[in-house]
Amino acid sequence: METYHYLCYLKYNSINMENTEKKYYKVAYKLYTIEDGERDLAEEAPAEEPFEFITGLGLAIDAFENKMATLAMGDKFDFVIPQKEAYGEYDENQVVELPKNVFFIEGKFDDVHVQEGAIIPLISVDGERFSAVVNEIKDEVVVVDLNHPLAGCDLNFVGEVVEARPATPEEIEAVTSPACHCKKGNEGCDCEKGECDCKGEDCGEDCECHKK
Repeated sequence: METYHYLCYLKYNSINMENTEKKYYKVAYKLYTIEDGERDLAEEAPAEEPFEFITGLGLAIDAFENKMATLAMGDKFDFVIPQKEAYGEYDENQVVELPKNVFFIEGKFDDVHVQEGAIIPLISVDGERFSAVVNEIKDEVVVVDLNHPLAGCDLNFVGEVVEARPATPEEIEAVTSPACHCKKGNEGCDCEKGECDCKGEDCGEDCECHKK
C-alpha cells in the first residue's frame, strides 16, 4: 500500500506549472505539531521510505518547498512552519453533515471505507476533488471535517535530504499526465495495464482504467 503523507493532503488546487526548473526530492523527516505549546509527533517518513515529490507541482505546501530549495543532498534540517503558512486556522464551519446515501455503493452504505477517523476522497457538484476526515457516523448522516488534519498547528520538520536533483521529463509527465478515461476496447488502449493514448476520447464508466 502506498504511504500516505499529510503533505499531500488537499493539494489539488495548488498546482504551479510555470516554466521553472522542477526538482525531485526524497526527504526523510519527523513531523511534529505544535499547538497551545504542546509538541507531538504526527508523522514520520524514514530514510527507508522517504517522502518523494517534485517541486512546483502542488505536491507539498509552498513553505515546505521553499525550505527545501535552500538545501542539498545530505543536508539536515530542523525548521518550523507557522500555521498561517501551512494549513491555516481550524474552522468550525468546515465540520458538516452529509446524507448517508452519498456513501452508498450499489444501494448499500460503504462501511468498509467510511469509518470514524478515516480520510475519504470527496467530489463536489462542480467536479472539485478534496478530502475529509470522518468524525461521526449517525443514523441518517455522516459528520465530516473538511479542515486539513493539521489545521490550527505550527509544523516542526526535523530530518535529512536523501536525494535532490533536477526532475526528468518522464518523472514530471508521470505526475501531471491525466489518467486514462477511454472506453474499454478503444484502439490504442490497454486497460489492463492502465496504458492509453486515446486522449480521453469516448470516455466511459465501463473503462477498467477508472478502477486503477
